[in-house]
Amino acid sequence: MFMGEYSHTIDVKGRVILPAKFRDELGMNFVVTRGLEGCLSVYTMDSWLHLADAMKKLKASKENVRAFKRFVFGSAAEVEFDKQGRILIPGTLREYAHLEKEVTVLGTGDKIEIWNKDAYETYAAKIVPDMEEIAESMDETLDLEF
Repeated sequence: MFMGEYSHTIDVKGRVILPAKFRDELGMNFVVTRGLEGCLSVYTMDSWLHLADAMKKLKASKENVRAFKRFVFGSAAEVEFDKQGRILIPGTLREYAHLEKEVTVLGTGDKIEIWNKDAYETYAAKIVPDMEEIAESMDETLDLEF
């Protein structure tokens, strides 16, 4: 399980280091793609294959399904760590998430998110005050306790 929040920098070549805990769990090869709210999503190969399998079950006759598949799969890149524990994020993904210097790396359970630091701080400032209301609106069958 991926958890925690970390601050890192991205170098001029588009490389960013991920926390050692995350590197161990990701394995040798994994996938980076566009995420929602302007971040990048990083999946283990197992999680990626599970997502791909679930997406196959959606009706391709629906325009919004085709659009979402293009959004997720069209930008996806299989990546690996270099000897320093960094990953090279493709330019199109850096542009999408506005990754320039400072980034926030978040563990979100089943995946990792990489955010532009300022964008994440703006998002968190907006969403955190509403967290109690959000928690109450979640599916009651999950039986979550905090």
